[in-house]
Amino acid sequence: MLYRDKKPLIVFIIPSLVILGVFLYYPFVQNIINSFYDISGLAALGGGKYVGLENFRKMFTDPGIRQSLKNTLYMMFFAVFFQVGTALILALMVDSITKGAQFFRTVFFFPVVISATAIGLMFNLFYSYNGGLFNQILLKLGMERVLWLSDELAIYMVSLPVIWQYVGFYFVILLTGLNGIPQDIFEYALLDGVTGIRKTWYISLPLIWDVIKVCLILAITGSLKVFDLPWVVAPNGAPKGLTHFLGTYMYFKTFISQSVGYGAAISVLIVVLGLVVSFTVNKVLRRDPIVY
Repeated sequence: MLYRDKKPLIVFIIPSLVILGVFLYYPFVQNIINSFYDISGLAALGGGKYVGLENFRKMFTDPGIRQSLKNTLYMMFFAVFFQVGTALILALMVDSITKGAQFFRTVFFFPVVISATAIGLMFNLFYSYNGGLFNQILLKLGMERVLWLSDELAIYMVSLPVIWQYVGFYFVILLTGLNGIPQDIFEYALLDGVTGIRKTWYISLPLIWDVIKVCLILAITGSLKVFDLPWVVAPNGAPKGLTHFLGTYMYFKTFISQSVGYGAAISVLIVVLGLVVSFTVNKVLRRDPIVY
């Protein structure tokens, strides 16, 4: 056995459990309780009128929830195809080179360590109608300026920095998975004439399938927690609440509209959706492990 005496382990585990209980599980349980009350304002926490499932029934008729849920589904799509998809292509390309891999690993991962607030402000400068980088490029090309945060374009422009920031995160995970494949396998494949696209399709991708699955689950469930970048780029769901995601709409209802009970119900919805989606994706993408 690795540890014969378990007592020292308990000394470290108990404080961790206490911290989790106080700062995670207790607030979560209290949040579930609050979702059954009509609480107006944070000052009324612990009180309010009991309304049963009224907050949850209200979601079915709330256009803000429908818009937020639709935008969140858009974000899931963008995360799967543009975050993980782009990261996978970059990882396969970098894995095939012999020099400079560490440089690309650092460059692609760099946006992840930048503050979301800084990235949001940077993209706001890009989107500015007067003097913004994107419109300056269009003017140089002899084209008309564009209102990037218009009703039609806002959701795509708000999603862009979110996608851009986390491509490097999945890139590093996927590249690590590719680096873990024994080189002997590729050498045997080369002897059999398996190279290029065939090597990628029949060897690399199947052997890192579990890594790809983890990235997909993280990307899809992470879409339910999107908050900081959209809030900086388009505060309060601007314009007209069209860029709200479930996370930003929950914050808006709780702290701006002061509908604490309804905001708590939305947070419960986010947790339930996260559990359902992660379980479903894990079930759909499950494959027998490849032993090598």
